[in-house]
Amino acid sequence: MMHLLQPEISRGRAGESSVAGGAGGPDGGTAGAEMWRLAGVACAEMSAPVAVLHLPALSFNAGSLLRRAGGKPIRVASKSIRSRDVLRAVLAQDGYAGILAFTLPEALWLASDDAFTDIVVAYPTANGPALRALAADPRACSRVTLMVDSAEQLDWMAGVLAQAAPVAPIRLALDLDASWRPRVGGRDVGHIGVRRSPLRSGADAIGMTLDIASRRLGGQQLFQLVGLMAYEAQIAGLQDTPHTGNRVADLAKSAVLKQIQRSSMAEVTERRGNVVAAVTNIVELEFVNGGGTGSLELTTQDPSVTELAAGSGLFGPTLFDGYSRFKPAHAVGFAAQVVRRPAPDIVTVLGGGWIASGPAGPDRSPAPVYPPGLAMVGTEGAGEVQTPLRGPAAARLRIGDKVWFRHAKSGEVCEHVDALVVLDGGHIVGGAPTYRGEGKAFI
Repeated sequence: MMHLLQPEISRGRAGESSVAGGAGGPDGGTAGAEMWRLAGVACAEMSAPVAVLHLPALSFNAGSLLRRAGGKPIRVASKSIRSRDVLRAVLAQDGYAGILAFTLPEALWLASDDAFTDIVVAYPTANGPALRALAADPRACSRVTLMVDSAEQLDWMAGVLAQAAPVAPIRLALDLDASWRPRVGGRDVGHIGVRRSPLRSGADAIGMTLDIASRRLGGQQLFQLVGLMAYEAQIAGLQDTPHTGNRVADLAKSAVLKQIQRSSMAEVTERRGNVVAAVTNIVELEFVNGGGTGSLELTTQDPSVTELAAGSGLFGPTLFDGYSRFKPAHAVGFAAQVVRRPAPDIVTVLGGGWIASGPAGPDRSPAPVYPPGLAMVGTEGAGEVQTPLRGPAAARLRIGDKVWFRHAKSGEVCEHVDALVVLDGGHIVGGAPTYRGEGKAFI
């Protein structure tokens, strides 16, 4: 079993800089370059692709998140990890409690493991067989909570469960829309954030609460409302100090983003508090979940929030390089091997096109970090099978050499490999099977 390193957790808790993970910039600086060089030494005999997890960096990040959470428990977003070994190691630390899962089949799988006894599925489900399996399993019913935001979903679930005779009420949580809609003259003039739940007000939430309480099957209560979630994507998931290379444009964009995020946090804090107060007039909630890696120190100040969510900050991918409030260590990366040389200053590696989800753009591509001095070729980018890289370092690379990359979004890297090679400095100290390595593909 993997164990996090207590000295590095303490460094993160104390707010010190990471010496293990190369935090501090998109390329990791000098410390980051040494980390990737050592990864190359440790994995010299391994064929690519190979993905590594730096245990000191993961431990530092775990401590840093706890410091930023300000004493509130952190529920770990499994989509950002996708390895049960890593989830177990993080949840073994005081201050971490529960899983924020991304599908119901995943939640059922995790619930069969006694390391995971509190699982909230963060997104609505439309998987009938999985819902019936949940309803038939008393242990899963006690450990899994589903997310809802409309009567249409409740109708669908009630239809699926009509012949299932659930062994216990299905635990539910409301997903409150936390996007920001600036108003001028009493009218909404925009929508800043993600498009998810239609629930925005206390009246919306009360309507859903009463609807949930009214649903019965054979005289028994069908659902039980136990929680509420409000994820401020425009704050938690949006870098406030972008680094596109255009200093003037980056400074201007940063100033605008910071103002938007201040206004948005003030609005959602007031609105979320009102909604929670309205719902708790009807039912006692076990949890109110808020935030994400990018907003922990802000969301924890909301008195209506009882727990926080985070996941990406544990791995520290490139999309988390541009926050002013924290600098995660670079805990995960992968290597591809050089297979050809189309020009003296260009080498081509096999693979590398591990593009992240979200708005298509260069920031979703993996970034070559070692050896330093390589960049994508603009006309090709990260290829499905081959990725050309141009730069002065190309001349020194040989066929079979490894190029190390950092990926853009946290957990998606684990969909490409069966296991993460766990490193401490230049030494392999273990391996962590990914969901893929355990034969699981949930989305």
